[in-house]
Amino acid sequence: MSLATYSTASSLQPAVEAARQKLDANVREIVQWHFNPTTGCPFWLEYAEKTLRWDPRKEVHSYGDLDKFPFFEDEWLRGGPMEKWVPNGLKGQPVYVFETGGSTGVPKSRVQINDFRVDYELFSETLPDEYFPKGADWISIGPSGPRRLRLAVEHLAQHRGGICFGVDLDPRWVVKLMKWGDYQTAERYKWHVIDQALTVLRAHDNVKCLFTTPKLLEAVCEKVKLHKVGITGIFCGGTEMTPKFHRYAVEELLGPEIYFAPTYGNTLMGLAVHKKPAPEDNWAIIYYPPSPRAMLEVVDPDEPRRLVDYGDTGRVRLTTLTKETFIPRFLERDECEREAPCEQYPWDGVRNVRPFSGFQSTVVVGVY
Repeated sequence: MSLATYSTASSLQPAVEAARQKLDANVREIVQWHFNPTTGCPFWLEYAEKTLRWDPRKEVHSYGDLDKFPFFEDEWLRGGPMEKWVPNGLKGQPVYVFETGGSTGVPKSRVQINDFRVDYELFSETLPDEYFPKGADWISIGPSGPRRLRLAVEHLAQHRGGICFGVDLDPRWVVKLMKWGDYQTAERYKWHVIDQALTVLRAHDNVKCLFTTPKLLEAVCEKVKLHKVGITGIFCGGTEMTPKFHRYAVEELLGPEIYFAPTYGNTLMGLAVHKKPAPEDNWAIIYYPPSPRAMLEVVDPDEPRRLVDYGDTGRVRLTTLTKETFIPRFLERDECEREAPCEQYPWDGVRNVRPFSGFQSTVVVGVY
């Protein structure tokens, strides 16, 4: 770590400590909620009684105390009944079920009531109105079906005073085609999706804002200059988001007329926002989680209780802390470099997220 980084860290220390105190307070509130028989969800109440055999309400007082829990198992989220994840304190409210993955086997599922709305309202605060105008319409060129993303982007548009158009896109079908080696059909399906988007863009001149993935952004830009059809702001996320693509998108695909906002998100966490690029970042994509609602940490893959040093590579570890969802210490299928706190986000971030290299099999990313 450089002297400049040490100096910055020192000047940020009061903000870092304040953020940690806020995080610790949220941990206490969320643990009290999920392990109280009146408000907690059946899964965690049963888990505490039969597996933990200790009361988290008495033992957990800070974020660090969550290390007392075993690592969260993604298998717990496969299959039902989904009611086991609905907190007693929220029963009777309309519940959504959102899925992640699922190209093979049973997908992981998460129940939500309002979390997806809250997450994207917080994200909305990071978008510059100059490029994402209030009252403008949106188009989401991304997954439809059982994923939270479609409803989340739709809510983002509504929250900002607009409406959201979408496309029909089944990423599981694309992944299957690629696994079968049927790249020609996968390519045709991609252009089927792009044709839907172009129809909307050419027919509705109030569409100013767009969500898509790196692969689909590149494809749509092969067909049209987005600033010429009125697009002024794009937020974009997916596994193909690399420093190389970041620079390519800003300098060649889009140009200065369009604001490009990379994002890192998933059904279990929500949305991590990007740090505005600086020359010294060299087009690295730096994200910060929505603390205190969720935290991302970078840990040693072989010793996942241990954080790596700033700048070092490790596996992403997620903790989600809302009244709807409690996920302690979940090891994601991603790796990255650990990023130090910054003035805007005085807590740990992640740099250049990519699929975890420790897995033996190659991940097929499809349209992402």
